[in-house]
Amino acid sequence: MDEAPGLSDQYRTASPWPVFIALGIPISELGLLFGLFPLAVGGLLLFGGSVVGILKESGYVTSTIRAVTALAVILLAFGGGLAFTNIALVTRGYAVIAAAILLVVGGVVFELFVREQRQTF
Repeated sequence: MDEAPGLSDQYRTASPWPVFIALGIPISELGLLFGLFPLAVGGLLLFGGSVVGILKESGYVTSTIRAVTALAVILLAFGGGLAFTNIALVTRGYAVIAAAILLVVGGVVFELFVREQRQTF
């Protein structure tokens, strides 16, 4: 009799991405709230990269560059709204725009230098 039916060595038991998403949100919020540019950019990069990673791992996207680009467009719109409207949170808006640009650059570098590997777990 099998003690753990349905489980095998073929499947991973846990994904690391939810932890990084849960850390990226408050880090970016603290950076945006207190106007700390590097903290806001780093938190948004952690959050965006983790969202794209979990989408790729779960099979919702086949190309990471499309998911990164879609997330960067959302961040650019949000950052532009903060920086260039009457809200006048210019430094915070620039932090979100910088994170969006770095996210796209990271996605392009990932696509160019990391080849599709066959998963053998």
